[in-house]
Amino acid sequence: MTRRYLPAGTDALLVELADLAHTLDLLAALQAAPPPGVTECVPAARTLLVRFDPRHISAPTLRAAIEALKTGQRTDTPGARIEIPVRYDGADLAELAALLGITAAELIARHTGQDYSVAFCGFAPGFAYLAGGHPGLDVPRRATPRTRVPAGSVALAGRFAAVYPDETPGGWQLLGTTALKMWDLAREPPALLQPGMRVRFVDITSESIAARACSTLAEGQEHPDHPPAAATIGRALTVRAPGLQTLVQDAGRPGQAAQGVSAAGALDQGAMRHANRLVGNAPGLPVLEALLGGLQLVCQGAAVVAVTGASGPLELTRAGGRAAPVPRNAALILTDGDVLSLGQPMTGLRSYVAVRGGLHVAPVLGSASRDTLAKIGPPALAAGQRLPIGAAPAGSAVGAPDRNPPPLPRAGDTVTLDVVLGPRTDWFTPEAVALLSAQPWRVTPQQDRVGMRLLGEQPLARAQTQELPSEGTVTGAIQVPASGQPVLFLADHPLTGGYPVIACVALHHLDLAAQIPPGAWIRFRPLGPFAEIEETGA
Repeated sequence: MTRRYLPAGTDALLVELADLAHTLDLLAALQAAPPPGVTECVPAARTLLVRFDPRHISAPTLRAAIEALKTGQRTDTPGARIEIPVRYDGADLAELAALLGITAAELIARHTGQDYSVAFCGFAPGFAYLAGGHPGLDVPRRATPRTRVPAGSVALAGRFAAVYPDETPGGWQLLGTTALKMWDLAREPPALLQPGMRVRFVDITSESIAARACSTLAEGQEHPDHPPAAATIGRALTVRAPGLQTLVQDAGRPGQAAQGVSAAGALDQGAMRHANRLVGNAPGLPVLEALLGGLQLVCQGAAVVAVTGASGPLELTRAGGRAAPVPRNAALILTDGDVLSLGQPMTGLRSYVAVRGGLHVAPVLGSASRDTLAKIGPPALAAGQRLPIGAAPAGSAVGAPDRNPPPLPRAGDTVTLDVVLGPRTDWFTPEAVALLSAQPWRVTPQQDRVGMRLLGEQPLARAQTQELPSEGTVTGAIQVPASGQPVLFLADHPLTGGYPVIACVALHHLDLAAQIPPGAWIRFRPLGPFAEIEETGA
């Protein structure tokens, strides 16, 4: 077998393998004996993304450890079998049957004729890539993806089948729909389909236990691990005005790749840790992430807060009505009835508000963070919402004010971001690779926690135009769609993607990337020449 090791930023390797079987074999070996420092593995059709902590292991050492693993030990013991009832009324059924030169009835017969296996999850929470099935169902994606694919859509693309867990854009061929819920946080685990399971699609017009399974599985169970936050009558912050978008964020939820869930978490992790440190909290406790200005918080009881991240006016109105500016990047004492107001940032984009004791928020899958793409975690704050404050940590001290926070950009500024070329730099022409760093890229208003769209005078041309099978992506990945205009992925990006990634922002510049406002410009600075793709026989 031949493997290729491709850089995916400063903290991940993309291992390219011969096929899905070899990918799952290597995944099993890594899960059985993970090298120190490996944090997560994301399998795909013929690649395995291996994330690691650079403080504990280097990329060359990790590669050597992977090469030393004993593979070929995976057993194909059949997993649990689930039948999925399908109403074959999909928008692409007739067109796809004609493309394959068969009738719609024959297409349905092929789809329901044999079991699939759950190979891996990605794209969205609960989105399982199902391998196997009839060999004659190898079909292309749609030439133009749909902007809306309904939840429960049963679809084909390449040699894979899948069910869309939620309404999303998508380019797969739609065969029909099912009422089974693929993702349900009231169920344990939330993802109905887990790697290794067997799946059989059943025409809903035929007799099958699937119809009975549908009603049973859709009901779900109470989630035992994350009870709702206990009601309190003590200290709290009440939202007078939520601003443009204010979310609860923490260090994120890594380790959920098997369910198709990315880590999410605060976009500017350094600002989150800094805010918590100023009020004496553990670094990863939940904070508020406020986009631009307008957030107003009323204190109930006494509290110690700190605001970090973007720079701009910060005002404290005392209960008696006296208002005065107060500093950011410092611990502030609030008393009952005080109002803290965040003005429009002068530099940067996102502010972080920490309160001593942390926010008492119920975790979902081990984290209080809001993942805007996956719709996991508490929704954006609303006016009148009350946020209970946790118990203050015993013995911890507040931090000294920071008089020299790192400078952040404003609209019109040019920001330089270090990048690591790869993993798919060889999919682009040499001129496009040079152009990535030679020309500036304007940050468009089309940006959110998923990513930011960039616009350059000249688009990036591809040397390879064939379809790239979906593969794992990292925060900071610079993905290039057919338009040639890049998209820079941020924390809520999809776990897997189908466009080639020309480079990835270095770990030490991810926080800065999250603070670049629309109207600013980015220049990418490669840390070194693209690493030669080394092939290893195994």
